[in-house]
Amino acid sequence: MKIKSFFYILLFSVFSISAYSQNVKLLNIDQLNERIKTGKDSTYVVNFWATWCAPCIKELPHFEKLGAEYKSEKLAVLLVSLDFKSKLASNVVPFVKRKNLKNEVFLLNESSPQEFIDRIDPSWSGSIPATLFIKGDKRKFIESEFTYEQLLTEYKKL
Repeated sequence: MKIKSFFYILLFSVFSISAYSQNVKLLNIDQLNERIKTGKDSTYVVNFWATWCAPCIKELPHFEKLGAEYKSEKLAVLLVSLDFKSKLASNVVPFVKRKNLKNEVFLLNESSPQEFIDRIDPSWSGSIPATLFIKGDKRKFIESEFTYEQLLTEYKKL
């Protein structure tokens, strides 16, 4: 009887843990714009990054901290990976789990980089990390790596 109980507890634990794992969703630019337009949050910080980008990885904890500390202010931090779609299961999902990212994580599902780059911001050269700040009609795009203090300053300027 004890073995059976142990088995059920173990099984429940495994499913509980996997149910709370971060889910990485595919989305395109139209879906991203719709998420921002119809979202319940009032301020968005959208970070464009990739698992192979060292400066991106270095600054990800700053976005996690910002999202956690200012959640009560209706802030949504969206982390949009620019990794290839084919790397979703092999690279992006394991990376997100290993780093225990809590903010919403997406993988951009677009085939033409120049088209989506121009639609995000015409001034974007395409380099990452890059971050888009949105509050109401205000939009600010910054193509640079952030310290936490710099990120907080830009967020508070909105």
